[in-house]
Amino acid sequence: MKFLSWLVAGFCLAGPAFAQEAADSVAPETATALGEVSLSEAVAAAQSAKASGVSVKAQSWMVSVANPYAAQAGAKVLQDGGTAADAMVAVQAVLGLVEPQSSGLGGGAFLLWYDAASGKLTSLDGREKAPLSAHPTLFQDADGTPLKFFDAVVGGRSVGVPGTPALMQEAHRRWGKAKWAGLFSGAIELAVDGFEVSPRMAEMVANDVSRLGRDATARAYFLPRGFPVRAGETLKNPAYADSLRALAGMGVGPFYTGKIAKEIVAKVQGDPNNPGVLAEIDFALYEVLERAPVCAAYRGHEICGMGPPSSGGLTVGQILGMLEQHDMTDAQDANAWRLLGDASRLGFADRGRYIADSDYVPVPTQGLLAPDYLAKRGALLGGPLALTDVQPGQPEFDHSHNQADDEAIELPSTSHISIVDSFGNALSMTTTIENAFGSRLMIGGFLLNNELTDFSFRSHKDGVPIANRVEPGKRPRSSMAPTIVLKDGKPVVVVGSPGGSRIIPYVAKTLIAHLDWGLNAQQAVALPHLVNRFGAYDVEKGTSAHALAAPLQELGYEVNIRALNSGIHMIVLSKEGLSGGADPRREGIVLGE
Repeated sequence: MKFLSWLVAGFCLAGPAFAQEAADSVAPETATALGEVSLSEAVAAAQSAKASGVSVKAQSWMVSVANPYAAQAGAKVLQDGGTAADAMVAVQAVLGLVEPQSSGLGGGAFLLWYDAASGKLTSLDGREKAPLSAHPTLFQDADGTPLKFFDAVVGGRSVGVPGTPALMQEAHRRWGKAKWAGLFSGAIELAVDGFEVSPRMAEMVANDVSRLGRDATARAYFLPRGFPVRAGETLKNPAYADSLRALAGMGVGPFYTGKIAKEIVAKVQGDPNNPGVLAEIDFALYEVLERAPVCAAYRGHEICGMGPPSSGGLTVGQILGMLEQHDMTDAQDANAWRLLGDASRLGFADRGRYIADSDYVPVPTQGLLAPDYLAKRGALLGGPLALTDVQPGQPEFDHSHNQADDEAIELPSTSHISIVDSFGNALSMTTTIENAFGSRLMIGGFLLNNELTDFSFRSHKDGVPIANRVEPGKRPRSSMAPTIVLKDGKPVVVVGSPGGSRIIPYVAKTLIAHLDWGLNAQQAVALPHLVNRFGAYDVEKGTSAHALAAPLQELGYEVNIRALNSGIHMIVLSKEGLSGGADPRREGIVLGE
């Protein structure tokens, strides 16, 4: 197999400073042809490019995903004439094998699709669902006290109906061209022959030994011979190969109404320590839902994402909408980060009050993105110092909205897929099993999600209902923010990230880095993180962002230096072609032709 790939100068995470300094120090973004190379050579070149802070360029198609094995699987499909939907199926099948801690068949996803033929933007909701037997006190003890987070997570109680397999099939049904069965061949081969355990996977297993050890199947796989799998060793997963063969041969029927569904239910209900209430009827009733995308105007662009039950599209749109009236100067200016940080705080205040599954709770989607509302909220940013008090606003609402603020915990894991195919279609999909390793329950070679712990453990606060409370059949609120940016109706950016509730500021910051500060794809994804959700500013450990810690404190913020492990995957589309970046904080790469 041959690849034609280009490299372009970019920005390194460990580089000298921020955007302007980087932009001044790198070569112009002029493509340099590498010529015809093998797939293995293309992978090596992509890894070297990312390590050097260099973007990948291409003309026909591009895939930016969280693992080299997955990138290769997607690249093969795209080079053979498949669509972005075809490539996503192959990519997700491999991701579930090589980074099982982040996503897989036992989880859920949100997908945003730009269709080049029609010019239409579509979003699909493959989020997990609560069982019909779930109830608002599911995560409370006998006295009504919320459980501790991991007491709720580990075991069957936290498992919702997975949506990823149904979403894969629905996307392929709508937009695929390749034969369904063939899209699993790469993942099946890897599962049978084995793959090399990455340092990231090995480290995460080593840090979670006690919880992974509670389930016999997970223990045997991740802790063979009683010790965690090690980086560089070959790991085989024949059970996962069998699950993929079932999907390849019969579609998702076995997963939702057959053998796999029965095995999942038995595992969840039979967990000896923390059984759940998931039942076969919950699987039989599951369906992928088409939702209306949400879009917000910013600097002549439309920033489009997933609506409820995701809070990602709405809150990213709110943050940028509030900043529309302000000059974002440059990335070395503490005031720019004050504006971004407080806009994020205001967005998170609205998120906590209003956003949940809109099939169960009325959500003021239009009101939250109304230009006059965002202008009013954005005017609160006009002072010179950090906001001392941040409260939810009062968007225009068609319904009564007597709701209390949410207290849900959403810890980082997850993965993101960005793809543009040779037909001009674009796909942005964020995929997850929630916490790293999900519920720690494993069947069929894959882990089951703990997505129900994305609900609020409390159902009410001071007698007022919380929008994101547990209810039968409801989908928990998410922060996943798959994003496609449109300019004059055409896609110009495809982006998204893992990272729990920090996904929202990760994506917002990356878009500002590109749209305001002129950074290319690799520069934008590598830019050090500064994140503010609830008042304190998190500054990325080990980066040049430390230079802004003292100025932010002078502006009135508490500052915490910590690791901020995003996984941003970005493709920029322009008249010159495609340019892609992969987050240097993780192991993903960009491949293109």
